[in-house]
Amino acid sequence: MSRFQVRKVAVLGAGVMGAQIAAHLVNVKVPVVLFDLPTGTGPQAATPLPPEGAAGSSGKAASTQGPKSGIALKAIENLKKLKPAPLGVVEDAALIQPANYEEHLALLGECDLVIEAIAERMDWKLDLYTKIAPHVAPRTILASNTSGLSITTLSAALPESIKPRFCGIHFFNPPRYMALVELIDTPTTDDRVLDELESFVTTFLGKSVVRAKDTPNFIANRVGIAGMLATIKEAETFGLSVDVVDDLTGKKLGRASSGTFRTADVVGLDTMAHVIKTLQDNLKDDPFYPSYATPPVLSALIAKGALGQKVGAGFYKKVGKDILRLDPAKQDYVPGGGKADEIVARMLKKPPAERLKLLRESSNPQAQFLWAILRDAFHYAAVHLEDIADNARDVDFAMRWGFGMQQGPFELWQAAGWQQVAGWVQDDIAAGKALSKAPLPTWVFDGPVAERGGVHTPEGSWSPSHQAFVPRSALPVYQRQHFPESVLGSGAVDALKSGTELYRNDEIRVWTLDGEVLIASITAKLHLISPTVTEGLLKAVEIAEEKFQGLVIWSPDDVFSAGANLEALMPVFMKSGAKGIAPEEKKLQDAMLRIRYAGVPVVAAVRGLALGGGCELAIHSARRVAAMESYIGLVEVGVGLIPGAGGLTYIARRAAEMANAGNANADLLKFAIDGFTSAAMAKVGTSALESRKLGYLIDGDVIVPHKDELLYVATQQAKALFASGYRAPVKRLFPVAGRSGIATIKGQLANMRDGGFISAHDFHISALIADVVCGGEVDAGSLVSEEYLMALERRHFCGLLEHPKTQERIMGMLQTGKPVRN
Repeated sequence: MSRFQVRKVAVLGAGVMGAQIAAHLVNVKVPVVLFDLPTGTGPQAATPLPPEGAAGSSGKAASTQGPKSGIALKAIENLKKLKPAPLGVVEDAALIQPANYEEHLALLGECDLVIEAIAERMDWKLDLYTKIAPHVAPRTILASNTSGLSITTLSAALPESIKPRFCGIHFFNPPRYMALVELIDTPTTDDRVLDELESFVTTFLGKSVVRAKDTPNFIANRVGIAGMLATIKEAETFGLSVDVVDDLTGKKLGRASSGTFRTADVVGLDTMAHVIKTLQDNLKDDPFYPSYATPPVLSALIAKGALGQKVGAGFYKKVGKDILRLDPAKQDYVPGGGKADEIVARMLKKPPAERLKLLRESSNPQAQFLWAILRDAFHYAAVHLEDIADNARDVDFAMRWGFGMQQGPFELWQAAGWQQVAGWVQDDIAAGKALSKAPLPTWVFDGPVAERGGVHTPEGSWSPSHQAFVPRSALPVYQRQHFPESVLGSGAVDALKSGTELYRNDEIRVWTLDGEVLIASITAKLHLISPTVTEGLLKAVEIAEEKFQGLVIWSPDDVFSAGANLEALMPVFMKSGAKGIAPEEKKLQDAMLRIRYAGVPVVAAVRGLALGGGCELAIHSARRVAAMESYIGLVEVGVGLIPGAGGLTYIARRAAEMANAGNANADLLKFAIDGFTSAAMAKVGTSALESRKLGYLIDGDVIVPHKDELLYVATQQAKALFASGYRAPVKRLFPVAGRSGIATIKGQLANMRDGGFISAHDFHISALIADVVCGGEVDAGSLVSEEYLMALERRHFCGLLEHPKTQERIMGMLQTGKPVRN
């Protein structure tokens, strides 16, 4: 683990990126000082800004009203409103301290890392560095979040003592959700500093790092923006509208669902224009230089102030509930919704080799367009690889993590047949169809790459500068990633085929990596919990108690479990009705209790969705280790049911535990109502932090920022629990709120029903949830067991299965994937 201790971070610039970087830092509990320009303290207290005051986040004149740190304060407040939410929980905004350059520069001395994120003006940045340099502590790392300016040129303004601790650190917007961080050194950057920063950014911020060379726009923006420019040009060539292009270049092509033009709107057309200008100003000798010209359609939109999503109009415009698209010929917005031709959509489902061949040979304009942009991407990446990156793997990862592609350009090229695609690209260059006359580099056709059929091999990925296949980083931080993301052709081990297997059925694999901790991996679609999965989990507990220190429930993708497999129970229901379901439901409840009271610690390694039965599986484990982007909740009301595998029993038990914490003997109902509300409203935590707030994670659980470290941390937790003499909790009776609590909740529900906020069936379901959470028709304070509450759960669950409106909800979800409101 990194020994680089970051106790506090300063972020310079409270603009869109600076504020969101600050938000992500406090998500992982790193306190932040957020700086921006000073403002006045009142109408009579305005202080003229010196020329260097331009070193703010936006370059706009500072207000003379309010506190001097008003810009930073406003940015912090705005973080609470942004969507998608940059904060895991809005309360953590309190960990961001507002500051200004006039009063608070001394605070920089308390910070171990200073990230500059002001506007992309070289002169403003250099001026700011001169101002802050005297206040930076001797061991502090200073890093610029510039999206493309020269890091070496920026370092010129710094004292010699700081230069070894200066580098580039380029986050992608929005920082919480985009995995990529590019790190860029200068000739004077200390290698150890970059290693320490990479380790911190990986483990503590949960980011995926690519080291880029100090060239304009680095790797992802260099390749990505060049690709967007090529897409705009080819769309014009083939006469395609923006909505059709976005449908073609989104999920169908294995890229971000926003496609090309929608992505530009989200990024901001002015921001995109700035990145383009960086290419224009610094790459005049680039063989692709003519393709860097700002598209007239982009210039026209910017001139009109149509800068994209942030102003409500760009390539798209929302009018009421309608999304209109730009028609460049009319210079106006028209109805959108254009889609790819069905024949082209079918081509895109073919394997890579067949897909590219079909696109290249088709006479369909959409197919020709797609071949053109793919050819341009292959051509551009190959020509510039040596200049912008150490190796081809870094380019592919940068495009995956920074632009949401499923495969980078080299991966797709290699998958489609290296030599064949190279020949097609070279033929198009010779025919004048490509964006540049520059030939493909000689390494494409001759030598190790051609011989191995591509740039990615088990030994490493091709590096033109080293003339060799170079392996991945050997930094110790990556030893925490048992199954890191890999590129096609690297020969990476499939997690579900590795280790030693001890048990398997059709929907679960039980195995071990180290012979000390057992791992259960659900392999069913969406990891839905069926009787087959339940059987496998019980077998895993049995094996773990016999031979291992603990059991970890983990799967190598973005779903822990999306809930119970209702479809698997349909045959039983059709044959025997709810009476046939009751025994199956009891088996699942018993399995949850078996996991809770197992003789070894069971650790749920949660990542992505943990809904319904998946949530119940997690909360019955001895400990939860959750990736930051985990979405946990009891959502059964969406299909007209109540949680039936112990979820409501957990809520009742936790309410009793919290009410009695510290012998407080607090009002039990208040705690029960919190859990009731979460279940009745199907609340899902939008992060692991919010899931903790909802009670599905507790204080002893661990939140892991980097998804690829989840298995490592979970197994370490299991070992630590075992080593500390783990014993399962002792079964105890606990008090419930009883019939008076039920009456209180039902009174509130009646008001909601009568006011039209919930339907009669919603009222019925919620009343049943209240019945279980409060312990049924017993006196307040009565002591009950988990088995008693689970019997209530089971009775109400099976009763709802017979209800026509619940059946409507279940069938609607199974047929359309969307909830039915009735």
